Amino acid sequence: MSTASILHADLDAFYASVEQRDDPALRGRPVIVGGGVVLAASYEAKAKGIYTTMNGRDARRVCPEAAVVQPRMEAYSKASKAVYEIFNDTAPVVEGISIDEAFLDVAGMEHIGGTPPEIAARLRSRVLAEAGLPISVGVARTKFLAKVASGASKPDGLLVVEPDREAEFLHPLPIEALWGVGKVTTAKLNGMGIRTVGDVARTSRVRLAGVIGESAAAHLLDLANGRDPRPVSPRERRKSIGAQSAFPRGSRDRSEVDSLAAALVDRTARRLRAAERACRTVSIGLRFGDFSRASRARTLAFPTDQTETILAAVRELFDASREEIAEKDLTLIGISLGNLEAADTVQMELPLSENDRLVENSALDQAVDDVRARFGEGVIKRASMIDADQGVPVPTLPD
Repeated sequence: MSTASILHADLDAFYASVEQRDDPALRGRPVIVGGGVVLAASYEAKAKGIYTTMNGRDARRVCPEAAVVQPRMEAYSKASKAVYEIFNDTAPVVEGISIDEAFLDVAGMEHIGGTPPEIAARLRSRVLAEAGLPISVGVARTKFLAKVASGASKPDGLLVVEPDREAEFLHPLPIEALWGVGKVTTAKLNGMGIRTVGDVARTSRVRLAGVIGESAAAHLLDLANGRDPRPVSPRERRKSIGAQSAFPRGSRDRSEVDSLAAALVDRTARRLRAAERACRTVSIGLRFGDFSRASRARTLAFPTDQTETILAAVRELFDASREEIAEKDLTLIGISLGNLEAADTVQMELPLSENDRLVENSALDQAVDDVRARFGEGVIKRASMIDADQGVPVPTLPD
């Protein structure tokens, strides 16, 4: 039998923890990130009944003493990158799941890093000391068990599920602990008298398949009996870099759309340069009030990582969409940079003379990147974005 050598590392109440880390006055207090909708809640807020996606007004009514802070996506992205650097320094194989969680495979590291539980404990200590954030870690033989273990160890805990204790740990848990079991499946299984993972493990495949289907039955029986052969697989290098933002309510004119698009271009172009990539394709995405979507793309003559070149292409794409934007209720816009290549291996835009404006733009981009990296995203803004509502950005995994 293989050993428990897969780690699932999950930052605790990530957004809220970053806010509490950066503002000592928030420590120990219930904290809500997001005004209209709760994007994250500290454990102090969760204890009061606050949960993610809860309406902000309801959250403030349930917990009037909570501190409500606006999301700082740049801070969360920076914190995530710092933690992922620790992940990659800890294990040879890391599979990023989201901005705040990852699987790590530490098999065979006993002679250089210690046992898996020792590695997990050291990882937790490093994340707290170097990134200033609490993290929970589950250690088990399979990815599924490691993830369940990290959830059971929260907040700020470590739980090891040894192979000979898997059934003891897993079988008493409610069926909702199994991946893929939502409200509908729970109701169906409850109707069969199945309420725990152990109940699933003891039920025949034929009986389960008669209620939830053959594929779902096989999947749940595998998990309930500790079968999960999926390896920890490194995430493929990002094929595109993008950002999207819900559109400010009531704002639809050309200048408003252009201002928000420019802010998204600033963000994506900076991430492109930080990842040392160049793009050949620029795309925009639109979502409307009737839930319909539209998209347009343009392929550039040469790869680029320059903000102004990308912004010019984005503006052309939005100009081609003006009629549709005017007719419909625009609710979200997105920018995506695709066909990525390593910046140091491709022929960039021409010409490249010292007097050319492209060189000036490149130097300006680098200067702005340096200032923002040192003093924060909000220290430099386009004039059109001053006092403007920049929407609600969506974070991504580190590039």
